[in-house]
Amino acid sequence: MAISISVVLLLLILAVVFLRNGALKISHALVCVLLGFYLASSSMAPTIHQGLAATAQIVSSLRP
Repeated sequence: MAISISVVLLLLILAVVFLRNGALKISHALVCVLLGFYLASSSMAPTIHQGLAATAQIVSSLRP
């Protein structure tokens, strides 16, 4: 568990640095994909899923 969270944090920091740099390369995209896979298998996955579902529900209920 502790290793998984450490890897998630490391990949998150790398993804933020790569995106702020403005030059997203294939290696950078691979880091972002790995971050997604680690987040999906972490204990934070249900919370992230619920937050995204709630956000999607709020956006879908808005009328222009």
